[in-house]
Amino acid sequence: ADNADEEALRQAVRPARPAGFWNEGVTMKTAFWLAGAAALALAQPALAADTIKIGFVSTFSGPTAAIGNDMRNSFELALDHLGRKITGKPVEVIYEDDGQKPDVGKQKTEKLVQSDKVDFIVGYIWSNVLLASLKTAVDSKTFLISANAGPSQLAGELCSPYVFSTSWQNDQTPQAMGLYMNQKGIKSVFLIGPNYAAGKDMLAGVKDTFKGEVVGEEYTVWPSQLDFSAELTKARNSKAEAVFVFYPGAAGVQFLNQYAQAGIKQQIPLYTAFTIDELSLPLQKENALGVPGAQQWVNDLPNEQNQIFVADYRKKHPGLRPSFYGAQSYDAANLINSAVVAVKGDVTKKDEMKAEMEKANFKSVRGPFKYGSNHIPIQNFYLQDVVKDAEGQLALKTVATIVKDDQDRFHDKCTMK
Repeated sequence: ADNADEEALRQAVRPARPAGFWNEGVTMKTAFWLAGAAALALAQPALAADTIKIGFVSTFSGPTAAIGNDMRNSFELALDHLGRKITGKPVEVIYEDDGQKPDVGKQKTEKLVQSDKVDFIVGYIWSNVLLASLKTAVDSKTFLISANAGPSQLAGELCSPYVFSTSWQNDQTPQAMGLYMNQKGIKSVFLIGPNYAAGKDMLAGVKDTFKGEVVGEEYTVWPSQLDFSAELTKARNSKAEAVFVFYPGAAGVQFLNQYAQAGIKQQIPLYTAFTIDELSLPLQKENALGVPGAQQWVNDLPNEQNQIFVADYRKKHPGLRPSFYGAQSYDAANLINSAVVAVKGDVTKKDEMKAEMEKANFKSVRGPFKYGSNHIPIQNFYLQDVVKDAEGQLALKTVATIVKDDQDRFHDKCTMK
């Protein structure tokens, strides 16, 4: 999360990226699986229990707690819809706060695996937290379902039979926005994002599909930096035709408000990924109007499961709308349900559960999708815009489908078949 955390993560994980991305040429698989002085003892096969135990790691404190709370709200709603039971067994969820710190997330993951002996682990907002926690889950053969974080390593060299995503690989959403900027005829862009794993993936995604010139690229201190005046000045002086930015949570609120206050919004159009959502929009207000984003889920997708999810969420939490974080968490609960039902509640049958999850055989709020061989969804990505709804409130609206059945660009680096 901060520079110390980022450096610690780099010492443990060396992703395979273009030359110069990391400082050393150590292969990803060697660096990752040999990390640490002592290996985690593998968990013994569990007997079929009377409850289904799920650990949920997210951020429930600090400026980004709203994201974790939305994920928890949505996961709990999914359990309500399942009757709080799977194959007749009560579901026990243990929520753990990672504090947006990789070392804390790793500790909480170890607790869930070693002490609580959960059957599944869900959650993970931040890519660096997930990467720090991944080995613990994989070594213990505990199924981990990322409901948000999608680092490129997870899709490639660190793919695992025990790891699934109900979100995306980080690069995919900005790749869709790069395609949209091409459609708009944009010839040059200035990129801004946070200096951690997801920020680098996001800006790399834009560069992968955008056909114009990238005239500038700035990475800011994450998550502490909330003053973007220096970066905004550089963007203005670059003479770029557009600016692309990735800032989730509180940083997204601050960036967008400063973008408008500095008068740049009237001069240079802004394109985003994950910067405007149902959690940040009430704080960004009219500053979000006219700023397009890309996403694989928007609250107005017309499938029946999504309509039930959104309506019941708003009924249970008056004044709030679910975000894409919540939609992905809702799907995670239903993915788990499909696996446990397939083995009639015997969660020791891991191979059978894996095979069922690979089918994506449940009603997703995004509509039908399928898994790639690396357990990352192959799915549509949509253009979203901010509008005023029938109640006069600002809301996100699906405008168009940018790309259909998109598969991440790292799947061929996954050796799992």
